[in-house]
Parts: sequence; structure tokens; C-alpha cells
Amino acid sequence: MSLKAVLFDLDNTLVDFMRFKKRCSEAAIRAMVEAGLGMQEEKAKKLLFRMYKEYGIEDQRIFERFLRKVMGNVDYRVLASGIAAYRRVKAGYLAPYPKVRETLIKLKEKGLVLGIVSDAPRLQAWLRLSEMNLLEFFDVVVALEDTGKPKPSRMPFRQAIKRLGLLPKEILFVGDNPKRDIMGAKRVGMVTALAEYGQIVKEKSNPDFVLKKVSDLVKAVEKCS
Repeated sequence: MSLKAVLFDLDNTLVDFMRFKKRCSEAAIRAMVEAGLGMQEEKAKKLLFRMYKEYGIEDQRIFERFLRKVMGNVDYRVLASGIAAYRRVKAGYLAPYPKVRETLIKLKEKGLVLGIVSDAPRLQAWLRLSEMNLLEFFDVVVALEDTGKPKPSRMPFRQAIKRLGLLPKEILFVGDNPKRDIMGAKRVGMVTALAEYGQIVKEKSNPDFVLKKVSDLVKAVEKCS
């Protein structure tokens, strides 16, 4: 049976999210130190990224939590300086991987329906797609609030299947995380492709395809026809 849809993870699959997050956060820390944080920059960066691990990389109040931990309260002068610096850098670093747009165009030309299944909050997922000028390509976006369960739970994948109105074997899922993306998609019966170019977590997952670069996806799709 040939493919009818391709679903993507978002962060580190379409966008180099960790590079973006690192640069934005470093700029925010630098600005907060200059605004009177009272902590060495390197020490502050290490603490912030430890807190990302504790509260989640998508935590929208991380800078407030960070300031309470360091200063005992939220100094809004310092907070505003950090947020403004983060936003300035975000505009320059939030971009899709090379050949993403070209690849999406080729997939659409093949008549495939495209979608997103992300653990990002709904607004953040839509904002990233908009800021990268990719909104036009995606018919389905399943974000964290849609099921309340992150991958590798079956629920986000099943929600996408329901919205697409297709059989799981008619869908190819592309993601960078072996456990959350590949194993999660395989559990519901989807064809899988590991985005090795964005892979951070190194685990075995036995995907159907391994992508060295985004454009490799076109050949993977053709092999499924």
C-alpha cells in the first residue's frame, strides 16, 4: 500500500531547535547579568540549562523560576532584559534545516498530506511554523494540549491518524528521537524515518529509513510507492 501522508516531529526534525535554544538562552543570560543578576555568566548558563532539564525545555516561565532561585524574587528589570534579548536572537536563529522547504514542496507535488505531531505547546508549535514560513504546507498539527500526553504515548499518534482519516500503514512518521518518535510511531503501525541529521539522543529504534539530510526523505517516500 502506497503512502498517503507524512507526519513530522518539529524540533530537531524541521528546525535545529537545540542550537536555537542555546543561542537565545545565552543571550538572555548575558543580558540579565548586565542588568544586575549578580551571578557569573557561565555559572548562570549552567544553572538555567539544569532547570530546563527539570522543568522542560518548553517551560514558558523558566526565566521567572530562574530569577527566584538566584535572586529570591523576580526583578522585572532583569527579567525584561532577558526576555528582550531572547526574542532578538530568536528572530535570527529560528530557521528550518537546509532543503526543508524544497523537500516539502516535492512531497506536496506527490499528492501527500503533511502534518506535525509535536510535544511542544500548541501556540509554540504554530508560532514556529509561522516564523519559519511553513504554515502553508501542513494540514494537521497535533500539539501537547490535544491529548495531554507526550510521545511515545500512542495518543498523539492516534489523534493524528484520526484527523487524517487514514490507515497507520499509509503514514510515514519522521522524527529525531528514537524512543519518542520512532518507537512511538512504530507502536501504532506507521512507517518510520529517523532524522539522523538532527538526532541528539542515541538509542536503537530500527526505523524503516535513516535520513542523513532532510532531502533524503523524498527517496524514502518513493521507495514506499
